[in-house]
Amino acid sequence: MHQIDKLIGKPFVNGGRGPDNYDCWGLVCEVFKMYGIKLPDYKISCEDVSRIDGEIDEQRNRWCRCDGEIPVPALVVMRFNQAIFCNHTGVYIGDGRFIHTAEKMGVHIDHIDSPAWRRKIEGLYVPGWLNG
Repeated sequence: MHQIDKLIGKPFVNGGRGPDNYDCWGLVCEVFKMYGIKLPDYKISCEDVSRIDGEIDEQRNRWCRCDGEIPVPALVVMRFNQAIFCNHTGVYIGDGRFIHTAEKMGVHIDHIDSPAWRRKIEGLYVPGWLNG
């Protein structure tokens, strides 16, 4: 998707909502918007793990886990740095790829089955209201 290419290389900034920088949820909202889907914005610091976990737990029933074929876009939920809670998100964009942002690399695309991410991805989800 040509619009997504314009996001590559934008820096990670905690609380970033674009267009010049993004945090992981800000990027998720931007990419879903490119597909015509407006997501709620959660203004939580990426360092406030307990609030993030609480929000994820509260919103869990609004998202449907993807089993089988993965639709585009789908929320990629990850856990890294030995976290107890899920602490990172990205967006599945097809062909086994997902876009996300990280502090040192900014916005970039990775493969969901790469050794670096395969064990960190907890699941892929779509907003429940899209499943009608």
